[in-house]
Amino acid sequence: MLKVSEILRVKGDILYTATPDMAIDTAIQIMSEQDVGSLVIMEHGQLAGMLTFREIIRHLHNVQKGNQATTVRAIMDDAPVSVTPNTSADEVQRLMLDNHARYIPVMDGPTLLGVISFYDMSKAIVKAQQFENNMLKAYIRDWPSDQGSPTA
Repeated sequence: MLKVSEILRVKGDILYTATPDMAIDTAIQIMSEQDVGSLVIMEHGQLAGMLTFREIIRHLHNVQKGNQATTVRAIMDDAPVSVTPNTSADEVQRLMLDNHARYIPVMDGPTLLGVISFYDMSKAIVKAQQFENNMLKAYIRDWPSDQGSPTA
């Protein structure tokens, strides 16, 4: 069964973070320059929230209405769903679908290990299916023949 730890190992360990008191414009700049769809919001070494393009879009919509939030704290998701390295890929899929989450932090106790994205999940699942498909094809190709069976 595919686990989060395996997905993180393949993905790599680059992680982009921000603080709750960072200016929203600075967070948007980081996301744009790094070509990422989320920032993990850390405060005093602890997970404080997530900032994704969903919160950015809401913020931009609210700015048009005259609401002027200036810091990440005002717009971040302050209660993101998280998983552990031992969580199964099936459970991550369920959590992503149930919570409409495209990004889920991976925590080992209080320690942030990384973020799993919907893209990461799709890539890992396709890779696992390709491996299984190749194994099944090899098994079929090496199927034992009935050479020793009596003929009628």
